[in-house]
Amino acid sequence: MKMTCAAALWLALLGTASAATCDVEIEGNDAMQFNKSSIDVPQSCKQFTVKLKHAGKLPKSAMGHNWVLTTSADAQAVATDGIAAGLDKNYLKPGDARVIAASPIVGGGESTSVTFDTSKLKADQSYMYICSFPGHSALMKGTLKLVK
Repeated sequence: MKMTCAAALWLALLGTASAATCDVEIEGNDAMQFNKSSIDVPQSCKQFTVKLKHAGKLPKSAMGHNWVLTTSADAQAVATDGIAAGLDKNYLKPGDARVIAASPIVGGGESTSVTFDTSKLKADQSYMYICSFPGHSALMKGTLKLVK
């Protein structure tokens, strides 16, 4: 029995709708931009993974990027406090309790990921993700929310 394109598409959509996607891919580039300005995390996910790809060419010492999740209220302070930590600590203050999740810094052509427990998120809280490389958080930021 042959399957029509419409039937194949319907089956693909049906499969997508029935299972929550518990990961996302995001890119940073040499122009200090993320390719996504918001991320929705389904409440049904116990863990969520963010895969970060640096689509640029510059090394991490010159144009490194990471993905750092914090509350919107804490984002600027996390970025400011991380500057003194330096590249070897991924521009994050060691032991910073305001950081919910963070990936390592990557340079051009590199990728990394971070997985975190969604139990750390609350539906009524406002979250922001940033790149904590010095100066990047002004442009490299977005919102994250827990959704049904």
